[in-house]
Amino acid sequence: MFLSLIAHAETGGWVTRDGKPVPNSDAMKSINGFGGWLVVTPDSDWEEKWSTSPETVPNFSESKDVSYGEKLTILAFYINPKINASGELDVLCDIKVTRPDGSPSTNAKGIQCAAGKLQGDPRNVRLSSAVIKYVGENGDPPGKWVVEIALTDKVRGTIIPLKVHFNLLSK
Repeated sequence: MFLSLIAHAETGGWVTRDGKPVPNSDAMKSINGFGGWLVVTPDSDWEEKWSTSPETVPNFSESKDVSYGEKLTILAFYINPKINASGELDVLCDIKVTRPDGSPSTNAKGIQCAAGKLQGDPRNVRLSSAVIKYVGENGDPPGKWVVEIALTDKVRGTIIPLKVHFNLLSK
């Protein structure tokens, strides 16, 4: 999987490089011109891949399975945040991670995920500060772990609920 998606100029929604609209899914959606996307990657070098020139399209592996001792990173991307009269954006995140038994691992609300002066084209794909790192530890229950992140564009007044999951494999 690679970031070959761009924001559509008229709607602010996700489209492929050849201009075809990408339908909303649990992990990627656009609402009211604002877009969000969650990616689950096993890439330990994801930061290096992301921190390249704007002309370089990062390529992230995706994984839905992790073994004990292995690591996954959940990345939250966004596009087309609305800016206020001062040219600033304000994006908050609610982050919830649920264990296979239904109990919460994390439940944080109103975390500042992006703020300040918007640099560049608002339709550029941006990485939020909501980066979740997971490692399968001995006390963790095996099974399906669910990650939910709600991106809130405070200036636009729009919330995008996103959801992904991964499986911690039995020993």
